[in-house]
Amino acid sequence: MSEKIINEEKTTYETFTQEEYMVMKGDLLRPVQHIGKWGKIWIGFLIAVCLAGVYAYYIQETKSKYVTVSLRDYTMWGVYISNFVFFVALSLIGVLMSAVLKLTHFEWYRPLSRIAEVIAVAAIMLAGVSIVAAMGRPDRLHYLLLHGRIQSPIVWDIIVILTYVTTSIILLFIPMIPSMSTCKNHLTGKPKWQMKMYDILSFGWEGTPAQWKSLKKSVKILTVLVIPLGVSIHTVTAWLFATTLRSEWDSTNFGAYFVSGAFLLGVAGMIVAISVIRKTYKLENYLTPMHFDKLGRALVMMSFIYIYFNINEYLVPAYKMSGLHANHLINLFVGEEALFYWSVVLFGMVIPATLPLIPAVRKPLPLTIIAFGVVIAAWFKRYLIVIPGLAHPYLPIQDVPASWKHYTPSLIEMTIVAATFAAMLLIVTIFSRFFPIISVWEVAEGKLEGKDEIINYK
Repeated sequence: MSEKIINEEKTTYETFTQEEYMVMKGDLLRPVQHIGKWGKIWIGFLIAVCLAGVYAYYIQETKSKYVTVSLRDYTMWGVYISNFVFFVALSLIGVLMSAVLKLTHFEWYRPLSRIAEVIAVAAIMLAGVSIVAAMGRPDRLHYLLLHGRIQSPIVWDIIVILTYVTTSIILLFIPMIPSMSTCKNHLTGKPKWQMKMYDILSFGWEGTPAQWKSLKKSVKILTVLVIPLGVSIHTVTAWLFATTLRSEWDSTNFGAYFVSGAFLLGVAGMIVAISVIRKTYKLENYLTPMHFDKLGRALVMMSFIYIYFNINEYLVPAYKMSGLHANHLINLFVGEEALFYWSVVLFGMVIPATLPLIPAVRKPLPLTIIAFGVVIAAWFKRYLIVIPGLAHPYLPIQDVPASWKHYTPSLIEMTIVAATFAAMLLIVTIFSRFFPIISVWEVAEGKLEGKDEIINYK
């Protein structure tokens, strides 16, 4: 091998041979080395959807009262806020799939770590975009920073979101420094600017013991820090609702209710993500049936926890059936939202809590189908939290047109929502085309059964 190659990973050279290491490195760098025709078509499609969303947002900001006709005094939060809550929930995927598993020494987390972290960063960024889309005067967004009052829950949300996204980006980037050196030394045929980017971002990495010690210490500190931040971001988001006078949201259970749902969504989102990545990039040797089995077990556990907090959320007001709580619950359980609500319960809680108990269902294909249903149900669950809650204010809706009592998202709103999903997928796709989506050094270290370093190959 070339004398120029500076090995980015070091360890005791015993159970993991150089040949195995080089095969693994080639497999994990393949998505970065070459982008096929279908990959370019996929990126082009996502960009087109994003541009459609930008144009829809332009129309909204110039003709808002004509294109968001259902957003009125009563339903002032529409699909944009449902989308915001969904993305905040999805952002906890990094906490669960990377930080918690890393600190509890579950070695199977290693191929999942970077996937979870990049999804978390993309999700929290798009949560912010959803908030901006919901604002009537986005040009005044900076007022929130300049003149925000600490008594306001939305200011709490801004503080934890900014802190969480900053920490998540740093936690994503620091373990990537050895990967930058890997790309710099092993990729071929790439543009000069791209190779220069790897050189700059590697920060002179040479894989010395001192560098490894500093890197691992930094990662450990950030991993510990990101867990309370991740939990707090969704708890504070729940408080935005719980501190607002609406019957559905008048609950001290909301923080735990939101966080438990976020962890369920995180597991389901991870299953869908690794299923797509392993097939698209042919990484079956690294994202194995074992990972699906472990995640299937986690899906069951998180589903039961979420069911418990759902029972807490609905049983007490349903037992009392008082006032506006009764109107809201009747609407959900047997009224016009009933089919919608029970479908979410079935696909978002009951099925993932029961079917993966069968070992055969924890195989990649059936588990991915179940997880995809959970992800869809999770979005609609946020819709059911936001919209029906607004439809039952403490002051009765009266002396207004009948259309004011109902909310139906417009084509403009749904185009912007679709664009946020396309943007998240585009971020993950572009990332995977410039950087290894699975960390080479973390997987190699895991193959050494807990040994401390990875050998230098020269």
